[in-house]
Amino acid sequence: MKRLILSLCFIILSMTSALAGEPALADPRSMTFPELRFEIPKAERIVLECGMPVYLLRDSELPIITMTAMVRTGSVYEPAAKSGLAGLTGVVMRSGGAGGLSPENMDDELEFMASAVESSIGSDMGSVGLTTLTKNLERTLTVFRDVLLRPDFSEQRLEMARKQAIEGLRRQNDDPKMIADREVARAIYAGHPLGDIPTFETINAISRQDLIDFHRRFYRPDNMLLAVSGDFERDALIKTLNTLFGAAPTGKPAALPEIPQPRQLFQPEVIYGKKDVNQTVIRMGHLGLTKDSPDIYAVRLLDYILGGSFTSRLTMEIRTNRGLAYNVGSHFDIGRRFAGSFIAETETKAESTIKAIGLMKEIISGITKEPVSEQELNAARDYMINSFMFGFTSPASIVSQRARLEFYGYPDNYLENYRSAIARVTREDVLKAAQKYLKPGAFKLVVVGDAGKFDAPLSSLGSVRELDLKLNIPNEVNRNGKI
Repeated sequence: MKRLILSLCFIILSMTSALAGEPALADPRSMTFPELRFEIPKAERIVLECGMPVYLLRDSELPIITMTAMVRTGSVYEPAAKSGLAGLTGVVMRSGGAGGLSPENMDDELEFMASAVESSIGSDMGSVGLTTLTKNLERTLTVFRDVLLRPDFSEQRLEMARKQAIEGLRRQNDDPKMIADREVARAIYAGHPLGDIPTFETINAISRQDLIDFHRRFYRPDNMLLAVSGDFERDALIKTLNTLFGAAPTGKPAALPEIPQPRQLFQPEVIYGKKDVNQTVIRMGHLGLTKDSPDIYAVRLLDYILGGSFTSRLTMEIRTNRGLAYNVGSHFDIGRRFAGSFIAETETKAESTIKAIGLMKEIISGITKEPVSEQELNAARDYMINSFMFGFTSPASIVSQRARLEFYGYPDNYLENYRSAIARVTREDVLKAAQKYLKPGAFKLVVVGDAGKFDAPLSSLGSVRELDLKLNIPNEVNRNGKI
């Protein structure tokens, strides 16, 4: 027993000595860390015999290859009377068969190979993407080339796509958020192709020949770039691509039609859409800026501080402090070819609609009157600099990033200079950017909800233009599925 007591005493003394020798736990609030260093991954750039630039990044971790073609086209180049032409062209390029391969056989063959080829056209870019196992690259690449350059545009698949587009139009006013998003963009870009939206009439005016002509106008090797990543052999791939795409096209080089920039008319407007709902959807905004502005770095920090983070001014005041909304924020969509937009948004209960609108305008106006705090600026800078690396999480994202920068005409050293440019932004720079690019008195304000429940008349904010959300759809549908 005596030995046991002595042993216990010895153990306790040993533990006490050990604990006494341990350093004190660090205080997280005073901890410092070395500067984060991150080298931007590179991708090889080559030019095919046809003149098409290609970005390559090999990654043999998995036997998979991804490829994306970026084409200089878009809905901004379609006639207003046939709005929706670009979207239908992008869909039917893939769904309508290509290179003499029927749509059904193409679907079956790609499924059998576990490959995918997809196509689409947005406002200022067309894309065709490929994903395949390395062993099936050669055949999948042929299908990819045919979809890109030799689509057959099956009449039957065009009618299927038309019916889907019409069904989308039938349902376009079901969701109050979709209404508000659509109408604020239409108001901001009124009179410009970016403000055009498809209608039943424009969709039904589109013929198969329209798709053929639109595709022929833009889809040529000297009007596109290619981004490739995955498990490929470089020299063999380049040889295959040269064989598939051939020599450079003869005749005049491809040229995009001249589309003017949206008019900088900052005129306020209040737009109301009646929906029998308890929650009001609010969108407000105006034109923004393009990537060529020297203020884009200050604007990105302004974006984060005002409404682009969970600790932003809009979120902290409207959501956290006032409890008026679950979702609230703002965003500058910096345009790549055409001026982008600034839009602030929220959803709130009908009874706090006018209060929420007034508070949003007050917060946005406030950031134009005095510099942001040093704490706000440092937090925004740290976030943007430290999160920069997450734009390069996979070989596909790396190579696509490089190709997109060339596609939209960014400076060669844009990525390399990005973090240092963000770090140089001062509080005064942010204030000047806010004063230059935020005009709360000229917002296009879209409100969708039940005005009968609002806390004050919507007319207290200005003259109101009411939307007609009733669709005038004829009752009969002809045998081709057209309205």
